[in-house]
Amino acid sequence: MAITYKKLWKLLIDRDMSKAELRELSGVGASTFSKMNKNEYVSLEVLVKLCLALNCELGDIVEIVRGD
Repeated sequence: MAITYKKLWKLLIDRDMSKAELRELSGVGASTFSKMNKNEYVSLEVLVKLCLALNCELGDIVEIVRGD
């Protein structure tokens, strides 16, 4: 089982917001965004910070990819 942050990147596009703007608004570091770009796991604390900054829910930014 894996995760993907495609929903987050699409949300940023829809809101015309850059990753740098979101980093500044949320206080999440660049190295964490690097992990997310590779669909690697990040802490729930980070995801909550992003949701608070974007005023959204977890399901709006992350998706579980189920293997067959």
